[in-house]
Amino acid sequence: GESVARAGRKQDVGLAPAPWSCQQRCTWPAGSRARLLGLGSKQQRQRYVTKMGKCQVNLGNIQEKKRFLSDIFTTIVDLKYRWFLFVFMMCYIVTWLLFGIIYFVDAWLRGDVHHMGDPEWKACIENVDNFLSALLFSVESQRTIGYGSRMVTANCPEGVILLMVQSIIGSMIDALMVGCMFVKISRPKKRAQTLIFSKNCVISHRDEKLCLMFRIGDLRDSHMVDAKIRAKLIKSRQTKEGEFIPLEQSELNLGYDTGEDRLFLVEPQIVCHVINQHSPFWEMSADSLKREQFEIIVILEGIVEATGMTCQARTSYTEDEILWGYRFEPCMSLEKGAFRVDYSRFELTFEVQTPAVSAREMQELRELERAERSTLSLYWDPLVQACAAAGAEEASRRKGLEKSRGIRGRQLRCSPSRRRARSVAPKRELAASPSLLGSHSLSSCLLSAG
Repeated sequence: GESVARAGRKQDVGLAPAPWSCQQRCTWPAGSRARLLGLGSKQQRQRYVTKMGKCQVNLGNIQEKKRFLSDIFTTIVDLKYRWFLFVFMMCYIVTWLLFGIIYFVDAWLRGDVHHMGDPEWKACIENVDNFLSALLFSVESQRTIGYGSRMVTANCPEGVILLMVQSIIGSMIDALMVGCMFVKISRPKKRAQTLIFSKNCVISHRDEKLCLMFRIGDLRDSHMVDAKIRAKLIKSRQTKEGEFIPLEQSELNLGYDTGEDRLFLVEPQIVCHVINQHSPFWEMSADSLKREQFEIIVILEGIVEATGMTCQARTSYTEDEILWGYRFEPCMSLEKGAFRVDYSRFELTFEVQTPAVSAREMQELRELERAERSTLSLYWDPLVQACAAAGAEEASRRKGLEKSRGIRGRQLRCSPSRRRARSVAPKRELAASPSLLGSHSLSSCLLSAG
C-alpha cells in the first residue's frame, strides 16, 4: 500500500493509479480523470476558479427545483440583470392585467357595460365600459394614481373587496421587488473589483524559512473592515487504499494561529505561507513544482466600510504561476509627509538566491550541520578547558617564583645602580610573563593534544 501511494504521488495526480486499485475499487476511469482535471495539455487545463474569482463549476441534473422557490427572495436576487428586470416588470403587468380582467367581468355581469350613459343606473364601477377602461382602472387603483373619472361605488360589496385585495397584493409586490432591486444594486459583488491580487506567487526565504507569498491591495480610499485572508489547495490524489479523490480541498495556514491572517488593508500587503512540516508543500522542490498539478484558491473577506455588508474577493494560482526564487519589489515610498503607493510596481518581482531543494531537505541539511558542530564541541570543549586550566596553573607558579626572586634580590647588599637594575628586570618579566606563558602553554597544550 505504501509503495503504491508513493508511486501515485510521484506521478501526475489521477493519471496513473495502481492497476489493482483501479480495476477493483476505483470508479473513475483514467480518461474521465484527465477530462475532470483538464490535464491533457498545459494550455487546455481547466481552472477551478478564474483569476477574476468566478467558480468554474456548473450544476446539472437538479431534480428538486422547487427548493429554489422556497427561498424566492434569494432566487430573484441571484438572477442576471436581464432576467431580473423581466421578472420585475412581469410582476406588475400580470397583476394589472389580472385585476383588469376581473373588473371588466364584474362590470359585464352586473350590466354596467350595457347601461353606460343611463342616469338612473347604479353602477358598481363608474366609467368602465370595456376591457381597456377596466385595465386603466386597475393601474390607477394599484398605483394610487386616481384621476377621478373611474371609481368603485358603494353599490356592490365585491368591488370594495377586489380593491382591498389588489391594494394588499400591490403593497406586497412593491416590498418584494423594491427590496430585491435595492439588494441587487447594493450587493458588494462589484466592490471586489477594486481588490486586486498579484498575478504570480513567489517562493523564497524569509527569516530563514522557505515561504510561499503573494500580494494583495485595495484601490479604494474607503478601506475594508475586519479583512481576513485564507487559502485552499485544490489537488486530486489517490489514497493508499486506491480511492481516487478528485479536487480535494486542504487548508493553507496563512497565520491563523498568530493572527497574521487578519489584515489592515490600507496599503498592499504580502501574505506569507510558511512551508513547514504541516504544509502540503513540505516535500516540494523547484523541479517537482514543474511536474505538480494543483491550484491555490485565495479568498479575501471583509466588511465594506460604506455599506456595512460583507464582501468576498477570490483568485487562484496554478503551478505555472508560482515563481521559485523571487521576491516582490517594494511599492511604497515617503513623499511630502505621507506614504505613497505606486501600483505600477505591484506586479514587479526580482530574483534572489534560493536553493532549489525542498524545505524538508533544507531542514535535514541544517540538522546535519548542527549535529557536526555539536560533535566537534563535545571533543574540543573539554580539551580547551583542561589546557586553559594547565596554563593558568603554570602562570601562577611562574608568578610566585618571580615574586620570591624579587624579595631575595632586595635583601642582597649591592650598589644602588645594580639594585635598580635587578629590581626593574623582575617587574618587566612579572608584567609580561603571565599572559605570554599562559598563551604559550595553552597553544602548546592544544598542539600536543592534536
